[in-house]
Amino acid sequence: MTVGHEHSSESSAGQCGADGIQVLTPTDTGVDQRRHHPTDQVSVIPGTGTRAWIETWNEGNGHWIGDPGYQSTVDEGLDVRQLYCVSDSASVPETFTPDQRRLLEPYFGNVNSHVFVLTNLPEVVKGALFARYSRSAKTVRRLFLDEFADHMPGQTSQDDVGLERAERLYERIFGQYGDDSVAQLGGAHLACEGVSNVLTKVLERGRLMSYLEQSTRYVPYTDRPGGQWKYVVPTEIATGSDVSLRSTFSATLDHAFETYVRWIEPLQAHFRSVYPKSPSDPDGVYNAAVRAKTLDVLRGLLPAATRSNVGLYGSGQAYEALLLRMLANPLSEAREVSDLMLPELRKVIPAFLVRVDRPDRGVRWSRYLAETRANTERMAREVIDGLEPELSPEVTLTDFDPDGEIKVVAAALYAGSHLPETQLLGVARSMTTDERIRVLRTYVGERANRRHRPGRAFERATYCFDVLSDYGAFRDLQRHRILSIDWQQLGPSNGYVMPAAVDEVGAVTDWQQVMEESAELHGRVARASSPLVAQYAVSMAYQIRFYMQMNAREAMHVIELRTSPQGHPAYRRVCQTMHRLIDEQAGHHAIASALMFVDHSGVDLERLEAERATERRRQQTS
Repeated sequence: MTVGHEHSSESSAGQCGADGIQVLTPTDTGVDQRRHHPTDQVSVIPGTGTRAWIETWNEGNGHWIGDPGYQSTVDEGLDVRQLYCVSDSASVPETFTPDQRRLLEPYFGNVNSHVFVLTNLPEVVKGALFARYSRSAKTVRRLFLDEFADHMPGQTSQDDVGLERAERLYERIFGQYGDDSVAQLGGAHLACEGVSNVLTKVLERGRLMSYLEQSTRYVPYTDRPGGQWKYVVPTEIATGSDVSLRSTFSATLDHAFETYVRWIEPLQAHFRSVYPKSPSDPDGVYNAAVRAKTLDVLRGLLPAATRSNVGLYGSGQAYEALLLRMLANPLSEAREVSDLMLPELRKVIPAFLVRVDRPDRGVRWSRYLAETRANTERMAREVIDGLEPELSPEVTLTDFDPDGEIKVVAAALYAGSHLPETQLLGVARSMTTDERIRVLRTYVGERANRRHRPGRAFERATYCFDVLSDYGAFRDLQRHRILSIDWQQLGPSNGYVMPAAVDEVGAVTDWQQVMEESAELHGRVARASSPLVAQYAVSMAYQIRFYMQMNAREAMHVIELRTSPQGHPAYRRVCQTMHRLIDEQAGHHAIASALMFVDHSGVDLERLEAERATERRRQQTS
């Protein structure tokens, strides 16, 4: 790296040192000026293949003035200094022979730009190519030609292109280097169909995956494929020695489904009477909103054993972690489904999952998870022996940082300042609430909708909520992943909820009967097997306790999304309470005011406005 004063000419400006970077500054100051110049103001020096920051001397004020237009400064004969230049590989496109281009084209989006997608390759090969970045100066396309293209040109299927080479590479990276991160470079879509709602919470536990699950709001459970209602009979009961328990389990769940189906039409008729159709609403829009509200009410009758379909997408690393957790899970269904998942995933990402069933790796890892879980549960029973749960509200703010809002304000100012954080914290602490609100309003900007969210400064404040809600609401809230969440076992001890509409249509007796039978069956299964297996018997109207710890940025996402008018009343109420607690208990008024799309209104037909919007979009595109 060279440092000195230069009045540059076209021949000298833009010559980079061997390390690719040259910095030229006035000798009387010796100051490296690079930090003052963003890269979007850096210009390409004609004919040099370099980018440089050029400044001109202004006699009027005695300062150097930044000017990325290098050519004009030279033509005007002004004093010029080049502060730094960086070799620009993008300006020298990589070239390939015609044969090489034919070989590359099926697998790369283009062969003449430095930005391209990878296509028609096995996931493990895509990941392996990227993994080579860290230890090779070659481009990905060159690596493919030199190391992975072991099939004839023109092949366009994913079958085996580069697989052998990729698997050898992963074996070395995993085994010799211990670098697990390469398993993040390839992924797979996987469908798990007909699994219980108990298992869906196991499948959806990982943070770094994407999930889509069959909804109880839009899909009525009225059909009986093969004459069987859609629920799982766990292996622990199906193959257990107590034959009468299997019979009672099926009879109890059959009655719950029959009750659910029997009240669908009366409840829809009730809502049509209470909320008459507007003449401007198409029948399809109105009927969809009425049906959604009906199913929202009745889902509490369905047991946790109810079957669901789940779509998953994740990296190889995420699937490995999921499989290890499932293999360590005490529930037979979790281990049975994991045994089905592993061979399917190995059809597309085999190299990422080589450790899962190795005795000295994955099996040992799963054993560790199982043992620590069991030991911790025993310890918990020992510590809390004899204690009964205290009464608590639906949502409790159990922990927050009193200085959280001050830290958010300081973090908002941080990137645009030159002060250390300790000094900025002092500045933020000295502000009034109105002044902090002003800073955060500027930082948040003009949000046109809830998807416009501010930056990471909001991650400096955190909140922990202890929640006691019905299992149906928990199912929806549990799918949020950029937070910490854990839950207790589902059982009847926390009581159940009964929507007002159940009383309004005269279904109270039927509702209570289903709840009582569910609680009785839970007790019997718990005694015969375990409380964990007994969860399958519990109706979704029963309450479950869980905590959610999140930063203010995630709180903005969760609370604004889950209080939207089309949301289920149960989780709307939970998240409305969270917002009030942030404002009133934590005293974070500026943060609470930034959550401008929180909706505290009451809604009649929750899905009506959403269905109307869907219909408008349909008409616009038809």
